[in-house]
Amino acid sequence: MATFRYVAKNQDARDVTGKIVAPDEAHVIDELRRRNLIVLDVREEGAGTVFQMSIGGDRPVKVDDVILFARQMATLIDAGIPIIQTLEALEEQAMNPSFRKIIASIKEDIHLGTSLSAAFAKHERVFDRLFVNMLRVGETGGVLAKVLDRLATYMEKSAKLKRKVGSALIYPAVIVGMALVITTVLILKVVPTFKGIYDSLNQDLPGLTQALMDFSDGFRMYFAVIVAGIMAVLGGGFLFARTSLGRRTIDGLLLRIPIFGDLISKVAISRFSRTLAVLVESGVPILESLDIVCRTIGNRVLEEVIENVIEEVKSGKSISEPLSRSRVFPSMVTRMVSVGENTGRLDWMLNKVAEFFDDQVDAAVSGLTSLIEPVIIGFLGIVIGFIVMALFLPIVNLTQAIQ
Repeated sequence: MATFRYVAKNQDARDVTGKIVAPDEAHVIDELRRRNLIVLDVREEGAGTVFQMSIGGDRPVKVDDVILFARQMATLIDAGIPIIQTLEALEEQAMNPSFRKIIASIKEDIHLGTSLSAAFAKHERVFDRLFVNMLRVGETGGVLAKVLDRLATYMEKSAKLKRKVGSALIYPAVIVGMALVITTVLILKVVPTFKGIYDSLNQDLPGLTQALMDFSDGFRMYFAVIVAGIMAVLGGGFLFARTSLGRRTIDGLLLRIPIFGDLISKVAISRFSRTLAVLVESGVPILESLDIVCRTIGNRVLEEVIENVIEEVKSGKSISEPLSRSRVFPSMVTRMVSVGENTGRLDWMLNKVAEFFDDQVDAAVSGLTSLIEPVIIGFLGIVIGFIVMALFLPIVNLTQAIQ
């Protein structure tokens, strides 16, 4: 038999410490769980604590790192492993040196008596407010493993949606970028070469060719001014976007852009529904849940709608009423939210809304890719075809004159 020190939390989320004489650590954990305590740490007296800080180049912590961390933490806690040992195991497995340092810091804070959620809250760049609030709920309610598993699922779906939309937008951006580079090289390098050849022939050029030569001369002459102007516009737009008015204006325009606006709206509604569902399902109070959703939805126009919902809910009204008046959320969404509120199954209904709009985003992304690809390729073909035709038109005319 040996004496073990333990640190745990009771149902009121208060720290409980003490000693238990038992044959091994597993018996101590079983006994504490029978007492309805959340086990944070169990150590044999005299074993001590080892705190190691990894040394190495810092790398940003990726979303995938956090998802894997949450999933593994849920599995270990569900298996009855105490929090400290769980964090030690996850620290050893972490491949990212920066993340390893963060886990080590959290582990040490818990050793010093900090609550689990408070320890995670110190690293807000990695663990956002949603993550911390759900941890607090799981910690207080004794359902930490369940909450972490739910959180990992939520993050996986959100990351998948983000990657899907990103891949749809990257492809046309790359094509447009290549078109601009090719066109610029033709105007700056190829056209002047042909101009030198045609000037040596002392012949009048067709109007189309002359217009291209004049444009090339002007473009080369004012190239630095054009580049500076573009940079100034982009810089001004960036600074304007950082203001409250600018952000609202740009977010409003994004929602109205043909094709893209519909996609952005569907992504935002999916994010709203899934985030609110996972918070409500985990037991986070509705006003706090709406406040977290408001800060994570990513569009100022929709933020204002949710801010209005919060004020209405504070005055005793339902969520669906202000949502329907906003005219931003489709009637199908507001009706499903209303049914969820009336039946007490709001989280289930919101999950259904998120699943529906995930499918809508899939369809929109596929349609967007199939629509944009031929449009961009066609436009690129017209521009380059125009340049090539204008360059070789004098040669064709000269050949016909000789014949």
